[in-house]
Amino acid sequence: MNQEEIRKIIIEEIAKTEDKIDEYKEMTKPVAPDVAIGRLSRMDAINSNSIYEVSLRQAEQKLQDLKRVLLTYGTRDFGICLKCKKPIPVARILLRPESLFCVNCAQ
Repeated sequence: MNQEEIRKIIIEEIAKTEDKIDEYKEMTKPVAPDVAIGRLSRMDAINSNSIYEVSLRQAEQKLQDLKRVLLTYGTRDFGICLKCKKPIPVARILLRPESLFCVNCAQ
């Protein structure tokens, strides 16, 4: 797999993550108190809202990391672990394109 194919994968992952962020933002909108959904259903909605808010924050962090990785594309820093400065294996980049660290340093 060449660098251009990896770049394409990163760009596709950015688009998917942006779509997920839009979905999560829609799902985290508050439930109006005047909507008649019942007490238990309202509690379920509040709990679901909390879960979607966590997912939203994680997706926003992933997007930030993906954009950071894309900025390094074409430079000597692309695919290099931020901590140990060793190359991140291509398999890891393909699996988690937002990876800023190699497997050892990510633990």
